[in-house]
Amino acid sequence: MKPFRYERATEAGAAVTALGSSPHARYLGGGTNLVDLMKLGVEQPDLLVDVTALPHTAIEHTSAGGLLVGAAVRNSELAADHAVRTRYPVLSQALLAGASGQLRNAATVGGNLLQRTRCPYFQDPGKPCNKREPGTGCPAREGVHRELAVLGASPSCVATHPSDMAVALAALDAGVHVLTRSGTRTVPVTELHRLPGGSPERDTVLAPGDLITHVELGAVPEAADSVYRKVRDRASYSFALVSVAAALLVDGGYVRRVRLAFGGVAARPWRARTAEERLLGAPATAESFARAVDAELAPAEPLRDNAFKVPLLRSLTVRTLTELAEPAEPAGRRTGDGGPHPEGPWETP
Repeated sequence: MKPFRYERATEAGAAVTALGSSPHARYLGGGTNLVDLMKLGVEQPDLLVDVTALPHTAIEHTSAGGLLVGAAVRNSELAADHAVRTRYPVLSQALLAGASGQLRNAATVGGNLLQRTRCPYFQDPGKPCNKREPGTGCPAREGVHRELAVLGASPSCVATHPSDMAVALAALDAGVHVLTRSGTRTVPVTELHRLPGGSPERDTVLAPGDLITHVELGAVPEAADSVYRKVRDRASYSFALVSVAAALLVDGGYVRRVRLAFGGVAARPWRARTAEERLLGAPATAESFARAVDAELAPAEPLRDNAFKVPLLRSLTVRTLTELAEPAEPAGRRTGDGGPHPEGPWETP
C-alpha cells in the first residue's frame, strides 16, 4: 500500500477544501471499499480525510413527512431504524441484503453510494481497464463478464454498480445533499451515477472535493408496501446478479402508482421508467407486468456469458410485482415490522 497522509475532519467546509485542492485525496468513511482498493493498488491516495466525526450521523424526520439521513449513518443502523422498516421497507431489505453484518456495522450511507465496481479487471492493476486507466481498453467484453452489465453499457465499459442500497433509493426518488466549494446542491440519486459512455473513469457527477452530507427520502405512501428482491450465487455476502426494488399501489384491480428499479445490470441503479409508464392504469396482472418489463428490457445488449440476466430479471420482476399486487397478509410478510425476513434476524449497530 502506498504511504499516505491522514487527517480527521471536524468541519465539513474544511474537508471539502482539503479534498478540492488535492486531486489524489479521498474521503474516508467506513473504509470497507476504499481500503480494499488501496490494498490492491487500485486506489493510491496521497491524503485520506476522515469524515466520520462530522455531524452527519442522525436519522431525522422532515417537515415534509420524509426522512433526512446523515451520510455517516451506518448501514446497520439505517436498516434497523423503525421508521425505515415500516415506511420504506424496500430500503431496509436492500441494506440487509448487502454484505455481512460486520461490514454493515462499519459501512456508511455516503460510502455505500460511492463504492466502486467489483469488475475483476478494474480490481486488478495488472490488467487493462478503461475505468481504472482510460484508453487501455475493456477486456471484460470478450473475457470474464458473467456478472457485468446488460443495460446502458458502452464499448468502453461493461461494469456494474454493486450497491443494493442505491437501487432502493433510486426507486424511492431519494435526493443526495452535496456540499461543494461553492455551496450546496441536491442531486437526485437517479442522476448521481453515470453511465460509462466514453468516460467510464467518472463514476458519478460529483466534482473533486464534493462531499455527500445527507440523503433525503420524501413522503412516499406506496413505499409502505415495497420489497427488495435479489438473486445471487450464494445466500450470504454476494453481489447481485440481478435485483429489483419495487413499490406498488393497486386500486380496483388496476395499477395506480408504481416504482421500479433494477440492480446488477448497469453502471448505475436502473430506474425502470419505461415499465412504470406502461403499468400506470394497466390491470395488475402477471401479463401486464410481463409486457411492461419486456418493454424496459428491449434495449438490453447482453454479452456472450451474461444473456441469462435478461430472462432472470424479467421473471424476478414479474414475480415481485405479482406478490405486491396480492392482498396484504398479516404484518411481517413485506413491511419489515419485525416479522419474517429473507435475510434473517435484524442486525444492530
